[in-house]
Amino acid sequence: MSVLYRIALVLVIIGAINWGLIGFFRFDLVAYLFGGQTAVLSRWIYALVGIAGLITLPILVKRFEDEEDIDTYTRMDRNPSYGMEAGEEADFTEVKKTTEVKKVEKKDNM
Repeated sequence: MSVLYRIALVLVIIGAINWGLIGFFRFDLVAYLFGGQTAVLSRWIYALVGIAGLITLPILVKRFEDEEDIDTYTRMDRNPSYGMEAGEEADFTEVKKTTEVKKVEKKDNM
């Protein structure tokens, strides 16, 4: 993930925390820290959080094709596995041949 997306995600998280505080406690942390909702610095913070939200929209539709993402996320529509849950099926052809040989030997001995 690029540095731009990481910065945008941090800003989106800050905005989400601020909205949570507004929703639960009617307390606007950004306005409190930077001089009210109409202060220039508060409006810049709100604008940056809004832009960060727009920048992070492609993350919603991003395919997990990075090496680090393949290990942590599985996609059933990509490469379905038709194998057994326990792993590869065992090869019992040798066992079958030896049992047939033993059966033939028993019949010959009788």
